[in-house]
Amino acid sequence: MMMKKYDLIIVGAGIMGTFHALHAAKMGKKVLLLEKDNRPVGSTIQNFGQVVPSGLDAYWQKFGIRSLEIFDELQAEADFTLVKNGSVYIASDEEELNLINEVAELHNKAGYTQEVLSKTATKVLFPDINSDYIKGSIFYPKEYSVNSSEFIYKLIAYCVEKLGVDYRNHTAVINVEEQNGEVKVETAAREVFLSEKVIICSGYVFNLLFPEIYRNSGLIVSKLQIMKTLPLKQFNLKANILTGLTIRRYESFEECPSFAKLKTPNHLLELKKWGIHILFKQLPDGSIIVGDSHEYAGVSEVENLGLGVSDYINDLMKNAAELILNIPRRSYTQTWAGYYAQHPEGIFEHKISENIEIRTGIGGKGMTTSAGYAEAKINQLFR
Repeated sequence: MMMKKYDLIIVGAGIMGTFHALHAAKMGKKVLLLEKDNRPVGSTIQNFGQVVPSGLDAYWQKFGIRSLEIFDELQAEADFTLVKNGSVYIASDEEELNLINEVAELHNKAGYTQEVLSKTATKVLFPDINSDYIKGSIFYPKEYSVNSSEFIYKLIAYCVEKLGVDYRNHTAVINVEEQNGEVKVETAAREVFLSEKVIICSGYVFNLLFPEIYRNSGLIVSKLQIMKTLPLKQFNLKANILTGLTIRRYESFEECPSFAKLKTPNHLLELKKWGIHILFKQLPDGSIIVGDSHEYAGVSEVENLGLGVSDYINDLMKNAAELILNIPRRSYTQTWAGYYAQHPEGIFEHKISENIEIRTGIGGKGMTTSAGYAEAKINQLFR
């Protein structure tokens, strides 16, 4: 029997891999998407679920803005849990307020829609935020929130049902090699697939394929802690809520002239030590996602991060969150750790051979940029 050959095989069905599959299939390519688990359970579902190009540097923001357009198209076709409720960054002191005004200037030049709001206007639009916290804000109306625990499964189903992608779960790939101008992909079950090209989107799994390349890649893994409340119908957050700590952390603000002079006040030093910045996102049932923290380890030391969550870190986040939003302590019902790979250059792209590539380590911007980034890379690959 003749073995079926694909135009593209993608290893890893997280958001990065699946969007590569989507764009290739839209070009009419025969695509095989392979997932080692029953379903994707990594960074794609562990993240906060905010689509915020506003937080990115100029290079990545272009991919983020294109992703918003792709999300517009997807949500027009079916319910992907995408909600265009916008994002607001709330400044809590004069330094953060200054950064808001500077980033507005940068984004005006880039043509990215936003509005700087006074303290009063911020309180009117977001009455649940504590008045004492607000100095002013900047609002981005085109940005999305998404239910991370559902989105990827809907996206895979769309790729299969609408675009003809061949999707196989429970399929761990243990070998990829190029022979005579075609790529052979071998699974743990000894199945063999052939393809013109292969892209490996392995997330933070480094031990199945090319471990020596990952060890020397400069990749690191970030561990996040995130919390969730029970439904709190007394709140209506209306948008992705990002705060002063986020202004002090995100790349778009780092590009502002005054960022280099930004000092960390004493009361924020412990939060900075644990990479904490406070975000809020309200789900349709009224529950609120609150986070997050960041701890780091190299590829060979990922196990040192552990699987558990630290009560101390959660308490730091609850204390910081209380200054912004009066969430009752007893309302927190869930907490979990999420993980993602990141790279100093923004992503790890590595050519194994002419037709085999690794693409991973997109960091915390995967939900925001993968759709636009994958489209650009697929267009390059098959141009």
